[in-house]
Amino acid sequence: MRQIQSSIDVNSAEFQANAAHNQGLAAALRERHHKARFVRPQRDMDRLARQEKLFVRERIEALLDPGTPFMELSTLAANMAYGGEAPGAAIVTGIGIVAGQEVVIHADDASVKGGAWYPLSVKKIVRALDIAIENRLPVVHLCDSAGGFLPLQADTFADRYYAGRIFRNQAILSKLGVPQVSLVMGHCTAGGAYIPALSEYNVIVRGTGAIFLGGPPLVKAATGEIVSVEELGGCDTHTQISGTADYPANSERHAIAIAREIVGTWKRAEKLKIERIAPEAPHYDPAELYGVIPRDIKVQFDMREVIARVVDGSRFHEYQPAYGTTLVCGFAHIFGMRVGIIGNNGVLFNDSSLKGAHFMQLCDQNRTPILFLQNITGYMVGKEYEHRGITKDGAKMIMAVSGLEVPKITVIVNGSFGAGNYGMSGRAFDPRFLFMWPQSQISVMGAEQAANVLSEVKIRQLSRNGETLSPEQIAAIREPVIDDYKRMSSAYYSTSELWDDGILDPVDTRNALGLALSCTLNRPIDRPHFGVFRM
Repeated sequence: MRQIQSSIDVNSAEFQANAAHNQGLAAALRERHHKARFVRPQRDMDRLARQEKLFVRERIEALLDPGTPFMELSTLAANMAYGGEAPGAAIVTGIGIVAGQEVVIHADDASVKGGAWYPLSVKKIVRALDIAIENRLPVVHLCDSAGGFLPLQADTFADRYYAGRIFRNQAILSKLGVPQVSLVMGHCTAGGAYIPALSEYNVIVRGTGAIFLGGPPLVKAATGEIVSVEELGGCDTHTQISGTADYPANSERHAIAIAREIVGTWKRAEKLKIERIAPEAPHYDPAELYGVIPRDIKVQFDMREVIARVVDGSRFHEYQPAYGTTLVCGFAHIFGMRVGIIGNNGVLFNDSSLKGAHFMQLCDQNRTPILFLQNITGYMVGKEYEHRGITKDGAKMIMAVSGLEVPKITVIVNGSFGAGNYGMSGRAFDPRFLFMWPQSQISVMGAEQAANVLSEVKIRQLSRNGETLSPEQIAAIREPVIDDYKRMSSAYYSTSELWDDGILDPVDTRNALGLALSCTLNRPIDRPHFGVFRM
């Protein structure tokens, strides 16, 4: 493979201005991450101390193999919901190494409302278990939840992807032979009781851990029976009488030590055999990504400059470099693992759509995972392109991305607008992981475009009645639309709603992709087969 020759002048004023702007965004992201992870009211930390409980971050640190990375997912979930009172949606999820195994970790954060599950908490747990299923990753649950947040129960209980999906996913993991271990460090009440019960192994901490469908107050109200927590569902009850729990532990650190021992007995999944070479750092410094990405999201840039700062040796074998040039396709390696890369270099035309669909089929046939790098305004519109069949050519791309058997990973590095999001493996198309960069935006169209469309519709409605709008009235229509679109198309809104798996600092992208790719190789790849492509 040839080394990409960068045309970026790192000493130019434009590069330096971009770098300063994007470094500022990265610093703001780090500050938000720190706050979501560690900043809690002192009264909540004091409560955990009185209960002799560890903070959720201390539990995870004690669980992981020393010195190994933890790829946290959706750190800023719920950052724009519930008045900001549920950092991380009161849940920590991620992928780490325990006793030498890659595992998904789901941990309730008892420092937030006692670990109560908000609607986005449920969504975050379901997503973590989806990742475990899709990548055949064992799961460690750190259970300490007050149960569902009752004022919002209508958004957590009944629908297909609400709380019941957590337990359905646990059962599917077990059916697939992917093991789970639960550590009961607080109360597991009502539906939460099924998490340890549906795990192959569980450990319960004496004195603080408890499992029951209804706690003592509910039992008294329902039956008149008066019973203590320990007698109803404590450590000795479940490890000596009911058999609901497997291992008693005298402290949280004792429970974690038992869990690490259990995980160490699990058979390690054999990694899928794909082409691998010795890993090599990029020739171009990944920190230069700050200067590559323009300050204005509407300014185009060459996706090869991003690829050059992510892949091994900055080497890239480009496929059809002279055809469909608004889409860059080709092969590279990340930490020695071969990947196909599809990146936007402009709007999708007929030729670039056909090229993308064809390249996806190539990757599926030769068992190469695909990395999608999104910076897409959508498919080209207009009479000329409709006559050429832009709709059916876009449909080919969507058919191809939907039918892929090889793992897909998507990074939205700038804009993600319109149906281009679909053809480039947006969330609805099941990429194994989807990340965003801090300045990126995602919506059906840009804010200015949406405001123009809506004001034009209003103007035409009134013109049919012989009325007109003053410039002030047009501005009154446009400005709220622009404000709403800007807020709800931001990366922070996307990650708050769990439309992605987290916002990455651009310089961390290569490391995240390396771990994510490794995780995807736990699952066998089926033979290539697709639906019907409209010709």
